[in-house]
Amino acid sequence: MPDKEFSKTMRIDLIPDVPARPSGNQRPRVVFERRQGVSIPRTPREDGELEDSHFQRLLQRLYDAALIADGHGRIVDVNVRAEEFLSYSGGELRGMTVFDVISGADESVLRTVSDNLENERHTLIQAYCLRKDGSYFPAEVAVSKLGLGRLHLCFFIRDITIRRQAEEMLITEHNAIQNSGNGIVVVDLAGRLEYANPTMERMWRCDQRDGLLDRDLRDLVIDREAMERFMRDMLQGDVQGGATELRARRLDATEFDVQLSGARNRNSDGENVGCVFSLMDISDRKRADEAERELERRRVMFESLGAACHHLGQPATLLLGNLELMRERLRGADPETLKLVQGSLNAMEKLSAVLRRLNAVNEYRTTQYLQSDADAPSGRILDI
Repeated sequence: MPDKEFSKTMRIDLIPDVPARPSGNQRPRVVFERRQGVSIPRTPREDGELEDSHFQRLLQRLYDAALIADGHGRIVDVNVRAEEFLSYSGGELRGMTVFDVISGADESVLRTVSDNLENERHTLIQAYCLRKDGSYFPAEVAVSKLGLGRLHLCFFIRDITIRRQAEEMLITEHNAIQNSGNGIVVVDLAGRLEYANPTMERMWRCDQRDGLLDRDLRDLVIDREAMERFMRDMLQGDVQGGATELRARRLDATEFDVQLSGARNRNSDGENVGCVFSLMDISDRKRADEAERELERRRVMFESLGAACHHLGQPATLLLGNLELMRERLRGADPETLKLVQGSLNAMEKLSAVLRRLNAVNEYRTTQYLQSDADAPSGRILDI
């Protein structure tokens, strides 16, 4: 029974900050990775060489670009994919070295790869590859040793441009979510938080990082039933997302208003796995709206007072004049009649004074009216 050893992989990272043509003083950063767990049999000797027709058929049908180089890095054979990836013809590539194709590679890298293949079996290079037109593309290069009489190395090149773009987009989106001014949460189908960004934690005054995870989102609002209906409608309704406003309760029991918008969260199979919510603290906006409504109420009140004073002023003036005339004409009448007329005249003078003060009001102030419940609206009147 042949001996077995665990597969080990060395990764060589040749990705520069800015892709540039290889230079003599450029040295790779070598990173060792040990991946245990895959048992690979060790054969006591190399298998015999494949027939040339079989070898070429296999080489040309590989999905990845393949470069076969000798121990000095000179390219001796390529497949069609290599021509497509690098924009060179097969004849042009056979007159080049792998150092001309893999940015940052040099003799020291080749020695490192060769030594590693003698001992470790697997080598993976992260690098930029250079096309004929001078453009670059990110690549993952797997290197293997071939038994073709003398040492040959096979470089399998995979263009990872799309994967790199996806990774960079994920990083960008993650940074955007982490630094968003709104609270962002991801909940599962049961409504439990699987992710909460820092803004969400600050809004709910959670001092511990990830302290909101596994909490029920419905416990963070006051009206649990409204939150339940919103989630149910979003997951089961025809509309993909929606928005609502709710009263929320922080971890310290203080309350505030939030505007909540969300959408379904689906997995790669298109199945609903929960929701993604964006929450915005609208307490300031609510206070501003209330202040604006209060100002509008006062404006309407002042305009109403002005209109009332205008409409009551003329009849009050007429009544006051008539009472004056009646008092003059009743000078010889009995004292009780004169007393009634004088009382009515005094009341009209007071009414006229109140109308003048109301017409001059330009500041809203109230004063206590009923002693029993001074804080109730009915217990206070306008201070004039």
